[in-house]
Amino acid sequence: MRLTLHVWRQSGPRDAGRFVRYDVTDVSPDMSFLEMLDVLNQQLLGRQEEPIAFDHDCREGICGACGMVINGRPHGPQHATTTCQLHMRTFPDGAALWLEPWRARAFPVVKDLVVDRSAFDRVIAAGGFITARTGSAPEANSTLVPKRDADLAMDAAACIGCGACVAACPNASAMLFVAAKVSHLGLLPQGQPERATRVVSMVAQMDAEGFGACTNHGECMAACPKEISIDFIARLNRDYLKAVARPKPQAVKANGGDV
Repeated sequence: MRLTLHVWRQSGPRDAGRFVRYDVTDVSPDMSFLEMLDVLNQQLLGRQEEPIAFDHDCREGICGACGMVINGRPHGPQHATTTCQLHMRTFPDGAALWLEPWRARAFPVVKDLVVDRSAFDRVIAAGGFITARTGSAPEANSTLVPKRDADLAMDAAACIGCGACVAACPNASAMLFVAAKVSHLGLLPQGQPERATRVVSMVAQMDAEGFGACTNHGECMAACPKEISIDFIARLNRDYLKAVARPKPQAVKANGGDV
């Protein structure tokens, strides 16, 4: 296969970026997209040119590190597929491909196709965990969970935090990511004690990071490689409204009376 790549090259977050053209030949249809970039980088190193920086780790569709926009679509044209799982046989011989990083204010470009997604980490740190003491490890079947709730929790837990939802959204919203993380714990018994504080804290952190608002375009669900449903956004909105609307506990005076 022969390919013409137009790759976004940017030295750093404060530098101006631009597309650079590369002609790649002898590409095997059985290569993954990242393997094709590996081959191109070897050629660039052989010519003593700067290799293209891109994120990757597991290369098995699990870690979510390999995100990039290919011809305007996060992770490329194949549905429910991460970039590392995308094979070159998806494209016709002689195709022209345009490669860009995620475009979002909350994901500043580090270099070339690499962006800083630590905003997601800070959203998780705001409440995506359980702190309630549960004692020693209980017997697995001692806490009954309805099958519907268990299935929904597993669907939400499938989110790999790649950021494709943010890259696809016209508003650069992170609602699908946050909704998946909130719903995963909110559907299980262990997540109930902190359910209200979790959703309020994580939404507040999401807003503080500069992500846009959700206006129900649905592009996030279409781009998600794990097919996370926007139904979880509706679930997050319900939890959030309940949490902010419920009356706060009254303070009690030292003599036992209400303040």
